[in-house]
Amino acid sequence: MPVLRMIARPMLASMFLVGGLDAVRNPARLVPAADKVVKPLAERFPGIVPDSTEQAVRLNGAVQLAAGVMLVLGRQPRLAALTLAATLVPVTWAGHRFWEFEDPERREQQLIHLLKNVSMMGGLLLAAADTAGRPSLAWRGRHAVHSARHDVAVAARTARATRRPAMAAGRMQGRLAG
Repeated sequence: MPVLRMIARPMLASMFLVGGLDAVRNPARLVPAADKVVKPLAERFPGIVPDSTEQAVRLNGAVQLAAGVMLVLGRQPRLAALTLAATLVPVTWAGHRFWEFEDPERREQQLIHLLKNVSMMGGLLLAAADTAGRPSLAWRGRHAVHSARHDVAVAARTARATRRPAMAAGRMQGRLAG
């Protein structure tokens, strides 16, 4: 793994490792803010989102912790980054509702936190798109299609070329026999 990735991935994952561990150990402090998001999601997606806000906070923290470790270790880093980006959406929506604050100072502070999370999401999406120097799946797909078209064209030319001498030989035999 190049040095840049060895340094950048743990830096990007650090907030999720610390925050995820804290959410697993001490979910109570996050429950009041998370409740505004978890309850509607639990009603809309029963069986997928836990009914208990505390359970949802712990689950989100555990996912962040696991994906953060995967990102640090370089194990399925694209999937880990995408997972972390997905966990950041409800966390940001629940935790940084700046529009609900009357106090301009608190509103600005929450807006800054929201923008920080949006920035982290941008970094995670870049990490999710990082192919570590290998071709992406999209490139591989386009290349396979191009290669298949080329192979079909070569086969068609070969078939036409081998058919012409056979047809000419058949005509010659017909003339000689006649």
